[in-house]
Amino acid sequence: MDAWTLLSDIVILLAASLLVGGLFSRFGQSPLVGYMLAGMLLGGPGSIHIIKSQQTIEGIAELGVSLLLFSLGLEFAWAELRKLGSRTLFAGTLQITLTTIFAALAGRFIGHSWKECVAVGAMLSLSSTAVVLRVLMERAEGDSPHGRNSLAVLLVQDMAVVPLAILVTLLGGGESAAEVAANGGRILLLALGLVVGLWLVITKVAVHALGMLTLERNRELTIILAVACGLGSSWAAHAVGVSPALGAFVTGMFLGSSPFATQIRADISSIRVVLLTLFFGAAGMVADPVWILQNLPLVLGAAITLMVFKSAITWGIFQALGQAAPIAAATGIALSQIGEFAFVLGSIGRANDVVSQNTYLLVVSVAIMTLMLSPILIPAAPSLGYRLAKALFGGRAAIPAGGEPAECSADVVIIGFGPAGQIAARPFIGTPHRVLVLDLNSAGARRAQALGLDGRVGDASQLEVLEHARVESAKAVVITIPHHAAALRILQQVRRLAPHAHVVVRSRYQLHADDFAQAGAHLVIGDEEQVGDSLGRHLQDWLSSRQPPEPRIVE
Repeated sequence: MDAWTLLSDIVILLAASLLVGGLFSRFGQSPLVGYMLAGMLLGGPGSIHIIKSQQTIEGIAELGVSLLLFSLGLEFAWAELRKLGSRTLFAGTLQITLTTIFAALAGRFIGHSWKECVAVGAMLSLSSTAVVLRVLMERAEGDSPHGRNSLAVLLVQDMAVVPLAILVTLLGGGESAAEVAANGGRILLLALGLVVGLWLVITKVAVHALGMLTLERNRELTIILAVACGLGSSWAAHAVGVSPALGAFVTGMFLGSSPFATQIRADISSIRVVLLTLFFGAAGMVADPVWILQNLPLVLGAAITLMVFKSAITWGIFQALGQAAPIAAATGIALSQIGEFAFVLGSIGRANDVVSQNTYLLVVSVAIMTLMLSPILIPAAPSLGYRLAKALFGGRAAIPAGGEPAECSADVVIIGFGPAGQIAARPFIGTPHRVLVLDLNSAGARRAQALGLDGRVGDASQLEVLEHARVESAKAVVITIPHHAAALRILQQVRRLAPHAHVVVRSRYQLHADDFAQAGAHLVIGDEEQVGDSLGRHLQDWLSSRQPPEPRIVE
């Protein structure tokens, strides 16, 4: 293959990914879907065949996978795991296990080989960290109950990628169970030797050598270290017959505990983005847009069935572990898609002749469909979870985890008990005024109770939750939710129930203030305006009190 032809194909794929990914991002979709669609249209079986170097690009894209897993290892921290709690982490492990088992049984029932069924089950068990976290962070729901549940499960799934990759590699070995076990023992011994060798090279040689250099004068050294370690460890793992994912992940973990971890994360981000874009573009080349259109009912039906199946498993697990039904259901809905690491496992399965081309084509097509549906479903997850829980369990689902509704009406209702809500509640602490706090996060409700207020867990965007809280009797309502759409929805419900109440709304951005005013807020307090006023007052006080500087003579 001519080098200039390959370069041309790479440039075309990156440019198309930029265009399509940008359009998808503009309309609230994940850009990853845009990258896959770009590859599907330019180089897939039913495409316009502009890209000719498909196999070579796939090889380059595998480097993106290595750096993706390398950067994942950099972010890995036991402190974050402990913070999430053992029960939630157990839920993540159980979700992966049960999804893999049930999906494998379903595949076996329709006649596929058990090896392919297990590999596909592992692929389907993973959700999209990139899509879910992006939507949750944009909506400021990362600290909500279903947001924390989703984060914990995603973290466990990310950690499970390496053992799942080893599992898929093992499935490509001998035909009998004894041969698979023997091959597994060999790979585990090789993996142990690889981990020990990487630990010695990274922590005792590379990090020590880098510490002897002056990084402020040689900023490129951390980039060279990251690329050499990330790709070199992948090559070493491949050379000894172990999954390259393991080598990259372990090396990332070792460097993540070094003093250079923060700088390395920043330095490799741009390289990782380019290679990762190539990977998703190459993954899209497997899909056939003509086949998808011809089999759209099958693809759409399989996507919906899979999302319902994954939602039900996650819902059941969290509810069995004591979570309220609406929160458990919302978590299941948020994690119902097929994630980006499924393509990593799929590429390993294809390389080891475990997953057939037709099966991988179907999984890729369904994954693209689920990733397109997720940005629509995740924002609606709390509302859908509440409605589903109420349909199955009745009115007690109205307040997700807050027990019985308040028996007496409150003078003031504060919705959202983050820093803004806590500051708004200070004047009422220790006074005769009755204050009810509604927060979707149980930690916020507990903080309110510790201050002597009536703290309850509930989704205030649901009319029934506000009814149970008897908002219609409140004299004043304070809405401190940072997300504009959620706060506006709550305001509309409050005005519907309590048209007489004095309503104060926090607006994170000044451009949304008119929306709240038109929806019936009596007072809108903008974060940007408050910050600007505070900065101005501080500078004015500082300038007025500042003493003239003493003259200095510069020699």
